[in-house]
Amino acid sequence: PTPAKVLILGENGVGKELVARAIHDLSPRHDGPFIRLNCAAIPRDLVESELFGHEKGSFTGASAMKRGKLELAHTGTLFLDEVGDMNLEAQAKLLRALESNEFERVGGTRTLSFDSRIIAATNKDLNREAAECRFRRDLFYRLNVLPITVPPLRERGEDVPLLIEHYLGYFGHEYGRPGVTVTPDALTLLSRHRWPGNVRELRNLVERLVIMAAGDKVGPAEVAALLGEVTDPTMSVSLELAAEEDSSEALLKRLLEAAEKEILESELNRAAWNVSQAARNLGIDRANLHRKMRKLGIERK
Repeated sequence: PTPAKVLILGENGVGKELVARAIHDLSPRHDGPFIRLNCAAIPRDLVESELFGHEKGSFTGASAMKRGKLELAHTGTLFLDEVGDMNLEAQAKLLRALESNEFERVGGTRTLSFDSRIIAATNKDLNREAAECRFRRDLFYRLNVLPITVPPLRERGEDVPLLIEHYLGYFGHEYGRPGVTVTPDALTLLSRHRWPGNVRELRNLVERLVIMAAGDKVGPAEVAALLGEVTDPTMSVSLELAAEEDSSEALLKRLLEAAEKEILESELNRAAWNVSQAARNLGIDRANLHRKMRKLGIERK
């Protein structure tokens, strides 16, 4: 509950904006506006206009006066997302504004004051960026009053089941499929995934699962197909241990057969064990499905 500046650090997709919004909501400024400026998404020559605003006629296309994000965030919070991508000229002007709590619109002469809390976020190492003259060190010190590092999802695996449950509920409501759940084996597979895209990747994957799931229960075979992995849902030991005990060719064969069995059983259950209907859904002929069932030992329960 202070007006102190905060610098949020972390990889893409970890939820830095969510952290910024939580800080704003828990601060004395929670009744004020929360204004976001994505410094990486704005063309270099428009950053200053977006940040400070501009006067009518100040440049080609400026047909009317525009208030900038700094002015719009008055009495609230300005969130500078991906601040590490801001160009050096804009950095210098931002530093002057933060030091004096004053600024001028582009093309203007009137000095305006502001009262905005600044929260910045970046996926870059600003210390290294400053050492390589890509980020102003004095601005780094100005922003880095309260640093918060958001760890990647691979370092907080205990969050994976909670996030999956949250997004299953969210997308289940969104797409009219509130009953979709993930089996314990599939959840284990998801928890073991490295998530290079962090929470953003997990969110997208759960959305695809809800849309594409054949039934209400999502098994490891469906999860593995979306993750681009092959896994055996019946194995109680890790793939690494199994690989030590068996040849890679034999292991791969077992894994593929287990995945195929999982898919066929899921489709047969969905078709109420009507083999003809299941074969049509799978795009194969009925005789072929019967052969696969015999080969994989699939019998009606």
